[in-house]
Amino acid sequence: MSVALGAPRLFLQSRRHSRRYLRRALASTFAYSLLVLVALAFFVPFLWLVVTALKPLNQVFTIPPIWVPRPVQWQNFRLALTHPAFPFLRLFWNSLYYAVFSTLGVTAASCLAAYAFARIDFPGRTALFAITLGTLMIPGVVTMVPTYLIFKWLGWIGTYRPLIIPAWTGNPFFIFMLRQFMMTLPQELSDAAKVDGASELEIFYRIMLPLMRSAVLVVVLFNFMWSWNDFMGPLIYLNNARLYPLSLGLYAFLSREGIKWNLLAAAALVTTVPVIVLFFVGQQQFIEGITMTGIKR
Repeated sequence: MSVALGAPRLFLQSRRHSRRYLRRALASTFAYSLLVLVALAFFVPFLWLVVTALKPLNQVFTIPPIWVPRPVQWQNFRLALTHPAFPFLRLFWNSLYYAVFSTLGVTAASCLAAYAFARIDFPGRTALFAITLGTLMIPGVVTMVPTYLIFKWLGWIGTYRPLIIPAWTGNPFFIFMLRQFMMTLPQELSDAAKVDGASELEIFYRIMLPLMRSAVLVVVLFNFMWSWNDFMGPLIYLNNARLYPLSLGLYAFLSREGIKWNLLAAAALVTTVPVIVLFFVGQQQFIEGITMTGIKR
C-alpha cells in the first residue's frame, strides 16, 4: 500500500521539478535574448563605422544600405591619416598628453581625498563630504562662464592648463566611488599599522593603495576615456590648431569639396582604437572594480 501511495507522490514531485526547471530555462532564455538585443543595439553603430571606413564614397549613403563594401577600400585609412586637414600624429600626441596628465592628476588627488574621507577622523568630515557630493548636482553649463573668466584672468586660455590643472584637485564622483571601496576594507589593517608606528601616508601607500588596485583602474579607465573623447573642453579653451586633440581634429576634418564620409569614418575608427585596447587590457579588473565599489561593509 505504501509503495502504491508513494508512486503518485513521486510523479507529482517530478512534475513540479520539471515545471520549475522549465520556468527557469524560459526566464534564462528571455534574459539572454534581451541582453543579446541590447548588445546588438550598441554594436550596430560601431559596425556601421567600420563598414563605412572601408567603403568607396559613392556607397556610403545608399538605399538600401550596403553592409559589405564592394570593393573594400583599405586605402581609406592611409588617405585619412595623411590628409593635410588631419595631421594624425600631432593630434594623437596632443590627445595622449591631455589624457595621460589629467588622468594622473585625477587619480592621485581622488585617491588621497577618498582616503581622508574614509579613514581619517577630522572635524567637519561629514559636512565636507556632503559638500563634495553636492558639487555633482551642479550642471556644467552653470559654471562654464565663471570658470572661463577665471582662467582668462590667469592667462591660461590657449593652453592645456585649464584642462589639466583642475584635474589635480580630484573628481567628486571618483572620490565617492573610491571612498565606498575603502569602506569595504577592514579597519583592523589601518589600526595594526598605526600600532607599528606607520603614518597615514605610509598606511595609504603601503597598505590601502595595493588593495585598491581594481578600483583605481576603474578611475584610470573612466578618466582616460573621458579625456580622450573630450570635445567641449578643448573647444572652449584651445584657440591654436596645433594644440587640437583628436576630438577637435575630427571636427575640423573637412575637405574643400565637402565631407568625405568614408575618410572621416576611417579617421574616427583609428581614434577609437586606443580606448578599445585599453579597455580590453584591463577588462577583468575593470569589472571587478565596478562590482566591488557597490559593496558596503
